[in-house]
Amino acid sequence: MSAAVLEQSVLGSRRLSNFLVAAAVSVGGVGFLLASLSSYLGQDLLPFGHPAALIFVPQGLVMGLYSIAAALLASYLWYVIAVDVGSGSNRFDKESGVVVISRRGFRRPVCVEFPLKDVKAVKVEVRDGFNARRRVSLRLQGRRDLPLTRVGEPLPLAQLEQEGAELARFLGVNLEGL
Repeated sequence: MSAAVLEQSVLGSRRLSNFLVAAAVSVGGVGFLLASLSSYLGQDLLPFGHPAALIFVPQGLVMGLYSIAAALLASYLWYVIAVDVGSGSNRFDKESGVVVISRRGFRRPVCVEFPLKDVKAVKVEVRDGFNARRRVSLRLQGRRDLPLTRVGEPLPLAQLEQEGAELARFLGVNLEGL
């Protein structure tokens, strides 16, 4: 990379928290399926509890429906992790005067390209509370703000400030929001 190009990678959905949730939903779904089958067959297929004692209608049947719901949710979660939805890069090229924001979508990549001269400022948003938001975004002329940071857990404040200041310094624009 030359001094006229800044490229930032963005983490997508391949995070430890997503792996843990997908694994928990998968294991839970298998547990519900085994409980439902135990109820139907009259034999304990689980090493704990006594699911064979459950009456199949309605308890075993409901367990089976829960297992189907868990299988659908787990399939979605594993697909999102496999595709790595949300990952991508932010590329700022002073030589060609272009900003390219690219992300992986569900079915196809999303790429936004616009002239570097349209960037008015770099905005740092910090909102704490129940629905915390910490993000760096670009203030664009004639458009809405364009977020640059990943979705998910909020970044540490020091890292957020450093990324915003580095980007504003590189682009030669103001840093807003602090």
